[in-house]
Amino acid sequence: MKLTLIHHIAIIVSDIQAAKDFYVNKLGFEIIRENYREQRKDWKLDLSLGEGPGAIELEIFAESNPPRRVSRPEACGLRHLAFYVEDVEAAVAELAKLGIECEPIRYDEYTHKRMTFFFDPDGLPLELHE
Repeated sequence: MKLTLIHHIAIIVSDIQAAKDFYVNKLGFEIIRENYREQRKDWKLDLSLGEGPGAIELEIFAESNPPRRVSRPEACGLRHLAFYVEDVEAAVAELAKLGIECEPIRYDEYTHKRMTFFFDPDGLPLELHE
C-alpha cells in the first residue's frame, strides 16, 4: 500500500451555524455539500480549501450535546490542524479584523519558521505556520 495524500479531516462541532460561519465566512472554505442526516439526527457539512488533489477537505459533523474537547492535559488523538500561510503576521492581522484572536507569534525551532495558534468556536486549536 502506498498512501499519497490525506483525503479529509473530520471534526465534530456543537453548533453547525457557528462552525459554518467560522470555516466558510472567516477562513474561506467552500461548501461542497450540506446534509441533515435524519437517521443520525445530525448535520454533515463538507468543506474544501484549494483545488485538485492537494485541496484540504473538512467533514464537519454537528451532533447534539457532544462531549467537550479535552485541552489540558492534552489527550491522545488529534492535537491541532495546521494551515500553511506565506506571512503569519499578515494572516494574524486579517483574523484580528474578523474578531479572531491569535496567540503571540513564535518561532518554530525545528522548521525555523514563524507560527501561531487560534481556536475554532469549540476550542479546537488551529495553527498558522509559514
